[in-house]
Amino acid sequence: MNPNLNPPLIVTLLLATLFLPACSPEQTPTSTPPPIPSVNTAPVASHTILEYEPPPTGAESEFKTDFSKHTIPYSEVLSGGPPKDGIPAIDNPQTISVSEADEWLEPVEPIVLVRVGGEARAYPIQILMWHEIVNDTLGDKPLLVTFCPLCNTAIAFERVFDGQTFDFGTTGRLRYSNLIMYDRQTETWWQQATGDAIAGEYAGAQLPFYPASIVSWADFKAVYPNGTVLSRETGFSRNYGRNPYLGYDDVNQSPFLYRGKETPGQLVPMARVLTLDLGGEAVAYPYEILSSLGAINDTVGGQRLVVFWAEGTASALDSAQIPDGRDVGAAVAYSAEVDGQLLTFEVADGVFRDKETGSEWDILGRAVSGTLQGAQLTELPAINHFWFSWAAFRPETRIYQP
Repeated sequence: MNPNLNPPLIVTLLLATLFLPACSPEQTPTSTPPPIPSVNTAPVASHTILEYEPPPTGAESEFKTDFSKHTIPYSEVLSGGPPKDGIPAIDNPQTISVSEADEWLEPVEPIVLVRVGGEARAYPIQILMWHEIVNDTLGDKPLLVTFCPLCNTAIAFERVFDGQTFDFGTTGRLRYSNLIMYDRQTETWWQQATGDAIAGEYAGAQLPFYPASIVSWADFKAVYPNGTVLSRETGFSRNYGRNPYLGYDDVNQSPFLYRGKETPGQLVPMARVLTLDLGGEAVAYPYEILSSLGAINDTVGGQRLVVFWAEGTASALDSAQIPDGRDVGAAVAYSAEVDGQLLTFEVADGVFRDKETGSEWDILGRAVSGTLQGAQLTELPAINHFWFSWAAFRPETRIYQP
C-alpha cells in the first residue's frame, strides 16, 4: 500500500478492492449533426516475445492463457484485489433514451461519448466505474468501451480482430496501476492503456483504437437528443452514482497500486492530461494548459489538429457523489481539416471560432454558425490519463507548451 495516500482514501480504496466491483444554456440543434467518420490511427504493434518465465501467482489456475508467450516481465503485474471477472463486464448492454436517462443523470456528470456514423451513444462513468468493460455494438460496429478508474482512462477499441469478434473481461490484475483485460476467445491478456496484447496467443499484437471522449451529460443531450444511453439495468446491483475512490483525483496524491517506472518529473504524477499518439509521435496536453487556452492548434505525426477544452464536466473521482465532483472540464481532439481545407482555431468570448471562415464550433466538433454551419470535425482517438499512467507506457512523450 502506498504510504502517501491519506487515511480516508486508503480505507475507501481498500473497501472498493475487497467488497466492491471496482478496480478498484443547452440548445437542441435544428438539424441532425452529420455522421462521424470512423477513424483508427493506431498501428498494429510488434513487440518482442520474451523468454519464458513463470506467470503471475494463481494465473494458471484461473486462465487458459498461453503464458509462455509474453512481451512484458510478469514481475510488473500486480493483483488488483478481485479475481478473474470479479469486476463484471457488461456483456449484454441495454440502452435507453436521453429523456429516460435524464431522470438520473445530472448535467455536469461525465459520460463517455462514442459516435459511429450518424449514431451516438453515452456511457455514463457512474456505470463504467463499477464494470470497467462494456462489450457493445453501435451502428453494426462491435466495440469495446473501457474505463480504468485508477488511471482515469476511458478508451474504446474495435472488437473485430484477426477475423473474429472478441468479448472481453477483467483479469483482476494491474500493470502500472492500469487495467489488464482478457479476451474470452483465446484468453490473451491485453493492456487497456495501450491496447497491446501482453500475454497469450496474440502477444505482440494491438487492438485498433476507436475515438471516444469524456464530456458532460449536458453537452451530449444538447447535441444528440435522439442518442442512446447505457442503461443502469445491467443485471448487477451496484450503487451507481457513488464514487468508491473518494479523493483519488487529487494532484497531491500518489497513484494507488502502482509499481514500476519513476514518473518523468515534467508534471506531477496525478496531473490530468489528454494524450495523442499519431504517426509514432506521442503528445500530452496538460489540462492546466488546456483550461487556460481553450483551444490548441498543433501538428502531431505530420497531422494538423486542434484540441478543444470547455468547462462544465465534473471529475468522477473527486467527491463521494459523482455530480458533486469539482469541474475539470472536457477536452476533445479533432483533425483540423474539413473538406480539404485546413482550419486554425481560437477562443473568443467562450466560443470556438476558426480564423479562416469565422464559423463557430462547439465542444463536440460541430459548426453551429457561419459559412461552415453543419460541418463536423473528425474526432481523433485522444485519451484522458493521469500523467503517471501515460508516462509509464510512453515516457518519450512531448508535453505541449504554449
